[in-house]
Amino acid sequence: MTRVIVVGGGLAGLTAARHLARAGIDVQVFERRSSVGGRVRSRHEDGFVLDRGFQVLFTAYPAAKRELDLDALDLREFTPGATIARPGHRSVLADPLRDPGSFTDTLFNRDPTLFDKLRVLSLRREFADRDEADLFVGEDRSIRAFLADRGFSEPFVERFFAPFYGGITLDRSLSTSAAVFGYTFRMLAEGSIAVPADGMGAIPAQLADAARDAGAELELDTSVEAVETNGSTGGSVTPSGTAIVETGGGTHEADAVVVATDPESARDLTDVASIPTDARGCVTQYFSLPTHDTLDTGRKLLLNAEEDGPNHVAPLSAVAPEYAPEGRELLSATFLGNPDESDDELAAGVERTLATWYPERRFDDLTHLHTDRILFAQIAQLPEFYRDTPAVDAPAGPVYLAGDHTRWSSIHAAMDSGRAAARATLDSE
Repeated sequence: MTRVIVVGGGLAGLTAARHLARAGIDVQVFERRSSVGGRVRSRHEDGFVLDRGFQVLFTAYPAAKRELDLDALDLREFTPGATIARPGHRSVLADPLRDPGSFTDTLFNRDPTLFDKLRVLSLRREFADRDEADLFVGEDRSIRAFLADRGFSEPFVERFFAPFYGGITLDRSLSTSAAVFGYTFRMLAEGSIAVPADGMGAIPAQLADAARDAGAELELDTSVEAVETNGSTGGSVTPSGTAIVETGGGTHEADAVVVATDPESARDLTDVASIPTDARGCVTQYFSLPTHDTLDTGRKLLLNAEEDGPNHVAPLSAVAPEYAPEGRELLSATFLGNPDESDDELAAGVERTLATWYPERRFDDLTHLHTDRILFAQIAQLPEFYRDTPAVDAPAGPVYLAGDHTRWSSIHAAMDSGRAAARATLDSE
């Protein structure tokens, strides 16, 4: 095998390209957009860094440690825990083992009962030694059922777990697989959540640089219309777009093809029916405030203990000062699902929600900067969903899949699937 084409320049495709190129393969990546990253992208406007929706990196993810130069990303970390907010009330809940400064606030927080606090500590012990392969097998249940089995009080589940894990899984009902809960809980206990100083787009940019350094060629603005196999000897992709004219493109022959696109495109290109396409969506809005109007949550997320309004608010420039120009602060507010309200109506709702959380303040200077409506942010992950996700070698012929839809929705799974697809491609020689 000498030549492989990778379709898609997201985290999975870039990871696959680098591993293949390092193995001495001639690799060409076709990406339909004008920049790499897939769902992980950032925009820089008027001194603000606007990620595509609220996204963070779990620093304890094994794939993050293996595939990324975390030091070079210049990470800015959120403080462990959160501020639970509802009308006229805000309370801090943190891990006293990792944030000793919040010990007193957490100790006297009445949102969780004493038994709830003890059960959270018990979860740390329960998941401490359980790895990914151990969790994503066997009998599964929903997060809500799992928490009920562990004896957590219903008010605490609704005020903390629903918005916190609603933000992770885009599912405030907590109907998502408990396997996802268990693994992400362990990652949160072992590491931190962070963003690169230059935005989440710095992650795929680093992967792209590493792929190029290994010898991979990246073709942007190049859509792929079809992936076909020629018997059992090789694959071909037919690209279309501006790059064709510039490069004299057409039908590109390769020994193998790695399809690392979004799930719907991957199903269309490979005819693999088991690729999941049921989606979770969200809407993230960005707001600016004068620096003197910073919220008192520090570097903690604000969780909405009520169902009305945004699920959570993130003080982005408090975490990463580089996200806002001098004299301004940057907040993001995320709504789950695909709400019918207009951008302006949602923004007005964010202002009303903040006013109820901070009745002692006014938010006249809150400026709505941008709205991201993301219809397909994650695959739906109901209990035991992972039993039906496709293997990387599910397509016929020398065609392989990469993407978190082959595993579970996370940056970790996306990069890990890219490495797995590269290995399967190399092992087929």
